[in-house]
Amino acid sequence: MVDDTRARKPSPPASRAFGGGAWRRAAMRTWVLRVGSSILIWTAVMQLTSVWQPRLPKSWPPACFDRRGGAVAGQGNDDANTNANANANLSVLGREDHALSGSLSSPPALLPRRVYKSNGYLKVSCNGGLNQMRAAICDMVTIARYLNLTLVIPELDKTSFWADPSDFGDIFNVNHFINSLRDEVKIVKSLPKKFGRKIHTEPFSMPPVSWSSEKYYLKQILPLIRKHKVIHFNRTDARLANNGLPLRLQRLRCRVNYEALRFTPEIEALGDKLISILRRSGFFVVLHLRYEMDMLSFSGCTHGCSDKETEELTRMRYAYPWWKEKEIVSEKKRLDGLCPLTPEETALVLQALGFKRDTLIYIASGGIYGGERRLAALRASYPKIVRKEMLLSADELRPFQNHSTQMAALDYLVSVASDVFVPTYDGNMAKVVEGHRRYTGFRRTIVLDRRELVELLDLLRDGKLSWDQFSIAVKEVHKNRMGQPTLRKVIPGRPKDEDYFYANPQECTGPPRSSNIESRKSDI
Repeated sequence: MVDDTRARKPSPPASRAFGGGAWRRAAMRTWVLRVGSSILIWTAVMQLTSVWQPRLPKSWPPACFDRRGGAVAGQGNDDANTNANANANLSVLGREDHALSGSLSSPPALLPRRVYKSNGYLKVSCNGGLNQMRAAICDMVTIARYLNLTLVIPELDKTSFWADPSDFGDIFNVNHFINSLRDEVKIVKSLPKKFGRKIHTEPFSMPPVSWSSEKYYLKQILPLIRKHKVIHFNRTDARLANNGLPLRLQRLRCRVNYEALRFTPEIEALGDKLISILRRSGFFVVLHLRYEMDMLSFSGCTHGCSDKETEELTRMRYAYPWWKEKEIVSEKKRLDGLCPLTPEETALVLQALGFKRDTLIYIASGGIYGGERRLAALRASYPKIVRKEMLLSADELRPFQNHSTQMAALDYLVSVASDVFVPTYDGNMAKVVEGHRRYTGFRRTIVLDRRELVELLDLLRDGKLSWDQFSIAVKEVHKNRMGQPTLRKVIPGRPKDEDYFYANPQECTGPPRSSNIESRKSDI
């Protein structure tokens, strides 16, 4: 039976006459060639779409070829589970529900990787608050690119006054950061283990010289990296010059700041929700009221404080050894314009600038020193004052509490999106937000001239100026301090006194939008 069955089977084709093994090898070669060709073609298509944006029919979804993966804002359902106390606080906005903004984005096509021989690894430990570290990260990427280094994901400050344990990935979107810069510099999440075992020691550690040009890094730092293979910068604040750098490096600083450094999806989603809530009431102002305890203690500014509060702030200043200035004459600093405005002074300045009583004001800051008692005059002048704690439920904020850097990230997003941004002190957040708003079309930022304002405020207090005279003078002082296009002030040899790069990244800003400039004349 078996023999009959075999006899009835058709004869094998000629190609199989040499044995099953030869046929299988030929089939395998054909399969490998097909797979390899498919991969090659697909890779070529992806590379082309990463640099070429085809014009598609309207019926096609444009996100398919969106290399930036930009989000399109959309409004979702109201949050039915909002905390009851948060709902009550929302009455100041005339609404009692939350708006949840969503985003629709497609995975971006990866940029082509820049291929280069790395001269070594750069590790950095950032110091300071969110915005000081943000600027430092931009500088470190730029230095790594210029020296052809491999950058290790930066470490964030966990030992300063804020004692925030957040890591880079708790604040920023790590994968986006790495992938969006792959055509400039290689970024890794950690040093390779094999490399770490090889050196058996801690990396060579040092603070680079502040306000240095690219030539310093080329002549002084690159030889050290070639010698040690890994270098660790243990301080990163203001380590790159404001001016005099090649244009391509200045523009890379901008690209890192405004494109590569995205916050985590969780932070961005909650920030979008805050912005959506505020937008429901139309026009809103962000007041960066820098009147927290640490700011007053560090600066020695105690104007308006009681004797007991002054003693408390002084004790705190002496308790932190890295705050170098100890003996401070508060009134002298105030007259020199080196102190933040008090909440009471801020209320008068906003009124003089023409902000109406019903203006919605979002306060972007930590806890105000003195609490509601010090906010009383400001709230009496502007009843529609809100904070994130009033607009979001306790459950929504719980993941970010005890993480001051993450809370500051929420304020950053709202500040950049606001109709007007008014900082009462020119700290790191004020400067970095100002620059971001310039980059996005010269959105109105009122840079207060505190030295002039203090003089005017004292004249008003002493009865030497009428209210009308005071208001006219305040408006005159600030008519050219509304975020208009301007060139950075350069002071050779005095980088601390010149304009900060990140407050006015003029190399990266396009022509001003006429609508934004016109709004300066009509919005207040």
